[in-house]
Amino acid sequence: MELREAEIFLVLAEELHFGRTAERLYLTQPRVSQTLRTLEERIGGRLVERTTRRVRLTPLGERLRDELIPAQEQFRRAIRITTDLAKGVSGVLRICLPTYSMAGPSFTGIVRTFKNRYPDCQVTVTEDFPGDLALLRKGTYDLMCHRVPTDEPGLSVGPIMSVDDRILLVHTGHPLAERGHATVEDLADYAVISRSGIPKPTYDESYPATTPSGRPIRRGPEITMSSDVLQLVARGEVVHPTVAPFMDYYRHPDVTQVPLYGQPPVKSVLVWATARENAAIRAFTAMATDLLEHPADTTTSG
Repeated sequence: MELREAEIFLVLAEELHFGRTAERLYLTQPRVSQTLRTLEERIGGRLVERTTRRVRLTPLGERLRDELIPAQEQFRRAIRITTDLAKGVSGVLRICLPTYSMAGPSFTGIVRTFKNRYPDCQVTVTEDFPGDLALLRKGTYDLMCHRVPTDEPGLSVGPIMSVDDRILLVHTGHPLAERGHATVEDLADYAVISRSGIPKPTYDESYPATTPSGRPIRRGPEITMSSDVLQLVARGEVVHPTVAPFMDYYRHPDVTQVPLYGQPPVKSVLVWATARENAAIRAFTAMATDLLEHPADTTTSG
């Protein structure tokens, strides 16, 4: 089977319409029909059932489609990798941090070392709450530092950027501040922020619906940026489970923190869309992995 024949068949299998297939591939409709007939003769069976009302794949056509898709992805990946090698690490690498506290203590040093090693690649770092993973698949960003779990399809997961203890933000003078610590069970006595567009697995892990004893945890207002939560906490509208580094980046004179017991530490990882992987992504994630294993290198590289 020729590569062009495979491409025509896969587009037809997706569109299930000869006219739209021809339009997408800049071909004539007779050319699409002729290619299909040639494939069917070569294979020895019908791949498509075509009536005046609809076009659908036969079981044989579905099997061919399912076998060709991974091969097509591998072919595209091979072309992308070799093109990247020819061009080198260049262009723009766009990194998203839902909050700066997710990046981990080594992040700035990794970015600095990467820029020194690959001066032809521009790096942009943007805080974009709440961390919509669809922005990776759309190509808005190339990499995102995100809390686990990140179990959406089509994503690759790289090195662990941080492992952080949990804290609870409360207003100064709060009973839990007076006590000096909090547990997950305490959350049922207050409210936490609503989901606010945070990916559901991440939200459920940080803001459980019930306490260990089964008491419901109330949902308060939504937020649109990380700093908003400090205003809600200061006014006593919510308490906020988060991680210890949060207070390194966001502060309010009427907000304090206490340790939050009863949940494991929180991990953050680098994530990217598998289909959009390129030389810059591979170079950055490889460097991050190496520098996280040898943190002294972030001060000596470049």
